[in-house]
Amino acid sequence: MLTQLKITSAKPMGKPYNLADGQGLVLIVQTTGSKLWRFRYRYGGVQKTLHLGPWPTISLVDAREKCREARKAMAAGLDPVLEKKRAKITAKFAVATTFKEVALEWIAKCEREGRADVTLDKIRWLLGMAYPLIGTLPINSITPAETLAVLRKMETKGRYESARRMRSVLSRIFRYGIATARCDRDVAADLRGALTTPRTTHHAAITDPREVGILLKTMETYTGQAVTRIAMRLSPHLFVRPGELRQAEWSEIDVDKAIWSIPAERMKMRRPHKVPLSRQVLEMLEELREITGHRQHLFPCMGRPRKPMSENGVNQALRRLGYQSGEMTAHGFRAMAATLLNEMGCWHPDAIERQLAHQEMSSVRRAYARGEYWDERVAMMQHWSDYLDDLRDSTEAPRPGKAASGKAKAQKSTAGRPHSLLAR
Repeated sequence: MLTQLKITSAKPMGKPYNLADGQGLVLIVQTTGSKLWRFRYRYGGVQKTLHLGPWPTISLVDAREKCREARKAMAAGLDPVLEKKRAKITAKFAVATTFKEVALEWIAKCEREGRADVTLDKIRWLLGMAYPLIGTLPINSITPAETLAVLRKMETKGRYESARRMRSVLSRIFRYGIATARCDRDVAADLRGALTTPRTTHHAAITDPREVGILLKTMETYTGQAVTRIAMRLSPHLFVRPGELRQAEWSEIDVDKAIWSIPAERMKMRRPHKVPLSRQVLEMLEELREITGHRQHLFPCMGRPRKPMSENGVNQALRRLGYQSGEMTAHGFRAMAATLLNEMGCWHPDAIERQLAHQEMSSVRRAYARGEYWDERVAMMQHWSDYLDDLRDSTEAPRPGKAASGKAKAQKSTAGRPHSLLAR
């Protein structure tokens, strides 16, 4: 048995030596004079050593207590060395325990996984409204009632869909907290039936061929920014999601093969997508290259050329032409194409779905329907562009909208005025 006097009087020698206290506890005296506590034991027939710490930071009493705890763990069938490693991992994550700290960790993880910037911005926006209520609370102490209060605050503003999405985001953060040993349960999961179910709305779209022709003719009268005008004109021909179009990069365009390759990280379904480029699209891209070909994006943001154009750029152009949000939207070009291509009856429905980058909902059918229908899609996209040109050219006049009416007012206001005034 060791005593305080024996430990204090132990002097270093030419090599390390042990002072035994009994029941596996030893004090190793190093050649430098430092003294280290070790607990030696057998687990599963293997000799192991548990490092307890240095003396005098760990006193003789403390060392014996740590040995007793280790033997208790062994009696319960646990390995003391493995339990110490687990405790270190838990302690590492336990430093950051508030909801906001865990949420920021989870967002950083999403960034490393390549989540789209627009998705991360929406998540940050949602969490920005949750932080004032629960951001500083330890994540393990947050109750379903406190979580519901966050969601109710969103619902009182009539944002039912945002409240639903926020519940989903909160749930993912709680699950991350469980995985990193910061909380025990996902309290947001208990609130699935507590929120107001948002009414399903569809993106407004024009699907009547005659009205489509008028729309296309009207789009030709747009007098705003050239980049926005081309983005709007490309939208019906490509019918990709607005976010996929506005973030398009020149490096993704292969003019020789007439293909636009969109990487998986920018696609909703996180699968790479290829878009055949028709002759009309290539002509518009050639026009656009003269304007933005030296930039990363096809459609750079005004004033911030390293960023893509605004999410609402095409929608705002449509409003300027007189098309209201309940009548036509940028996303509506997808519904337009899906409806009219299916009505033609000459294209395989799966080819249309592939071009829309829709994913088969049935996992069984998805496993068998792996064909990309590429040749048919190439022919379909050229036929679609030709069809749009025919609709536009068969329309006699554009629809009178805000831009047209504004131009007419300007002409009317200048009628009969002296030439010298017009020259000012």
